[in-house]
Amino acid sequence: MTTKPSKDLETFPNPQPGRDYTIRISIPEFTCLCPKTGQPDFATITMEYVPAGLCVELKSLKLYIWSFRDEGAFHEAVTNEMLNHIVNTIAPNFMRIRAEFNVRGGIYTTVIVDHANPNWHAPLPVNLP
Repeated sequence: MTTKPSKDLETFPNPQPGRDYTIRISIPEFTCLCPKTGQPDFATITMEYVPAGLCVELKSLKLYIWSFRDEGAFHEAVTNEMLNHIVNTIAPNFMRIRAEFNVRGGIYTTVIVDHANPNWHAPLPVNLP
């Protein structure tokens, strides 16, 4: 294969750094391994972030997500690892990652982790009629 999984995330400058806006990314084919059994765990990962100076380049994000495929990871650990890595790479104003794992032994697991820049203030919500 010419493409291989990678932990390297590429970025590009935020095209509208003076405006708060949300980027939502849905990744329905996340796979890692159960650290106890070695069996595959499947999840849908949803990332939402308000960029500051940088955005995540999507092809590198795809390769980053792929890099977990053969790694054993607890659901809580892998979700927090993703948040920490991406926040350290792009320093967003806000980021939330939601990992919804498929059923395993009759149990569904959803892990939600957030990061907020303490110097950023979220805009007030607009309620439309």
